[in-house]
Amino acid sequence: MTHVNPTDANSVTMPPEPAAAEAAPQPASPAQAAAAPSRNPLLWLGALLVICVLATVLLWQKVSNIQEQLAMQSADAQDKSQEAQALSKQALAMAQETVTRVAVLDARLSEVALQRSQLDELMQSLSRSRDENLVVDIEAALRLAQQQAELTGTVEPLLAALKSADQRVARAAQPRLALLQRALARDIERVKSAAVSDTPSMLVKLDDLVRLADELPLANAVMPLHKMADKPQAAASKPLDQWQQVLQQVLGEARNLVRVSRIEAPEAALLSPEQSFFVRENLKLKLLNARLGLLSRQVDAARADLEVAQDSLSKYFDERARSTRVAVTLLQQVQLQMRQLKIPRVDDTLAVLATAAAGR
Repeated sequence: MTHVNPTDANSVTMPPEPAAAEAAPQPASPAQAAAAPSRNPLLWLGALLVICVLATVLLWQKVSNIQEQLAMQSADAQDKSQEAQALSKQALAMAQETVTRVAVLDARLSEVALQRSQLDELMQSLSRSRDENLVVDIEAALRLAQQQAELTGTVEPLLAALKSADQRVARAAQPRLALLQRALARDIERVKSAAVSDTPSMLVKLDDLVRLADELPLANAVMPLHKMADKPQAAASKPLDQWQQVLQQVLGEARNLVRVSRIEAPEAALLSPEQSFFVRENLKLKLLNARLGLLSRQVDAARADLEVAQDSLSKYFDERARSTRVAVTLLQQVQLQMRQLKIPRVDDTLAVLATAAAGR
């Protein structure tokens, strides 16, 4: 334990006074006062430069970052565009391949549709009933008979086909063919009642006209006088005197020297013997042309040729001669028969057949 000496206690020194108390502030000198304002702008300028440098560095770093990002984005975009081009090429190739496959499929589909239609027709033909076959056969037979009747100019083929069809329908005894049977009966009656000219008879008459053409007398031909019938006299048994006989001979010769006749057509009076030959030949040609037109079923042309032949007969030939009157009569008969050359049609029966074939 230590002991403190009182003297030592007295010798304890007091703390020193503050320096501010000892050293009083001295007033600044004029040089220092003038230098203080001149340092402040420099400091501000230096600080501004430092700030600008820092801002420039920051901006450069930011621009560098942006450039790097743009470069990365550009590279990514280029890669994506290349991928897109590759995908588009693949899509185009796939589209072309798809179009080719679709065309092939369409061709196969059309082939399948054609085969299906052929199979359907085959199935229909195989599954066709007896009545349908009967209807088809009757229709074909009637159409053929119609053509034969028009070619031959007679109704016999058509009438025979109608009667045969009526018998077949009657043997079938099907109620659904009753309408067809009634139509056949109506057409049979109509064909029987139709007045159709006989073509063979007209051909025979035309042949007769061609033969008569060489015998027809022309209107300007010199014909011998017909002997006059002797009048009954009471004294007919008495012999004539010689001078009377001579007088009759002289009068007969005089009549033969001079003749007076009336010719209606002036063209006939001007015909020469050479022209008369051509008139007869032209008449024959017109009659033969009419015959060919009748055989080929060209009725209008045949009628025109017959009209020309009739004009020639009335203009150049003697109408008072018996052969000319016979030729005119035959020609008029042929012209009248040609007006009845229209063959009746069996449209009612064909319509009923078409309805029955359609299944309505």
